[in-house]
Amino acid sequence: MPALTSTENNAATHKADWKSNAAVFPTGQMLPFVLVTAIFFLWGMSNNLTDILVQQFKKSFELSLLQAQLVQTAVFLAYGTMAIPAALIMRRFGYKAGILIGLSVFGVGTLLFWPAGVVGQYLPFLLALFVVGCGSSILETACNPFMAQFGPAETSEQRLNFAQALNPPGTITGVLIGTWFIFSGVEKKAPEIAAMKAAGTYSAYLHTEILRVVPTYVALGLIVLALAVVISRIKFPAFHAEHEGEGGDRGSFRALLHYPHLLFAVVTQFFYVGAQVTTWSTFIPYVKAYTVVTEREAGYFLTGSLVALAVGRIVSTSLMKLVSASKMMAVYAVINIALLAIGITRPGIVGTWAILATSFFMSIMFPTIFALGVKGLGPNTKLGGSLIVMAILGGAIFPPLSGYLARGHGLATAYCLPLLGYVAVALYGFAAPLILPPAGNTSPNIETLIAERSYGL
Repeated sequence: MPALTSTENNAATHKADWKSNAAVFPTGQMLPFVLVTAIFFLWGMSNNLTDILVQQFKKSFELSLLQAQLVQTAVFLAYGTMAIPAALIMRRFGYKAGILIGLSVFGVGTLLFWPAGVVGQYLPFLLALFVVGCGSSILETACNPFMAQFGPAETSEQRLNFAQALNPPGTITGVLIGTWFIFSGVEKKAPEIAAMKAAGTYSAYLHTEILRVVPTYVALGLIVLALAVVISRIKFPAFHAEHEGEGGDRGSFRALLHYPHLLFAVVTQFFYVGAQVTTWSTFIPYVKAYTVVTEREAGYFLTGSLVALAVGRIVSTSLMKLVSASKMMAVYAVINIALLAIGITRPGIVGTWAILATSFFMSIMFPTIFALGVKGLGPNTKLGGSLIVMAILGGAIFPPLSGYLARGHGLATAYCLPLLGYVAVALYGFAAPLILPPAGNTSPNIETLIAERSYGL
């Protein structure tokens, strides 16, 4: 029998990983596990409230879609700003410190909606959203690798997908709260607007619409800060790689260049997050442009897409016991390419349902890309995770580009960008088994090379 090549051996080892009977949940440490899982719910609420804000600010500040999509840019630009500083903080002080700092920054950002509402201008809201995004970036940089490492390495994808399964209920809750409490249900027609302008009441009406976002964000901020107080009083476990590796190693960015599966994950996450954020933030304008539904009804369609995400996460996490996460992700990406092609070529109710269905298949992509990307990094896990979180910057770049495409070519054409994102996801899913490190090896095939070149882990 011929010997296996290095690539074939990696693929076989990866296959054995997902068939392992190792425990998914940490034994005797369920309280910190549950509290950190709750954070996934809360930032899910925040992330998809921005999809409501795009439409609300578009109306209340009388913006174009391109200008309104700066809501997403403000939030996700923060990921590119804060991910690496957050990783450096955690490398020095650990995951718990990162989580507490993230919750505090997040909470302060949401409370800034109050003075922004009083001022009544777009820029202060964008600044508040940037602070919220900084908090979210720190939390994702901390919570994702924390969950991946909080148990056996063989079940890291399942564990992270389980924690992320609380994210869709958060997104659904956020969109429903936004639909009920931020959307007023009042949509003025051109003659009514003209009459209100003539009477001098239109500016007051717009300011009332602006203020509708404030109570929701202030309440969210108070909840987040309360959770920070609770977590501060709970003892967290320290992993072997929490502070250092063998010989006192804490990892280095230069060493990360030798992990192709990580570098591929960073690029893929950039395209995936850009696709996800654009799909949802453009969805309400798409539905309103090509169907006869109202603003609130469009909000319910967006809620439906998030329900599909939640169902997809639950169903797919169970199926991962039978099918490898990377292969499932690749197949899901191909399906989404086909669904978005329908949304682009058949705008209307058929296209609406096709785009809605993509949420089911995108459900496992973020956590799977992340878990595969940090696999085998050992003391480099925090730094590697920070690069993947920094790749969420795609969510800041894709939405304005989609707004630009929509302005010149229509909202349906804007979905070409998410389609491109899923092509990148499919490529990574199919390639992952060939480039992942062998199980238990935190320096796949590079230990000697690094020593020779004096890089040092």
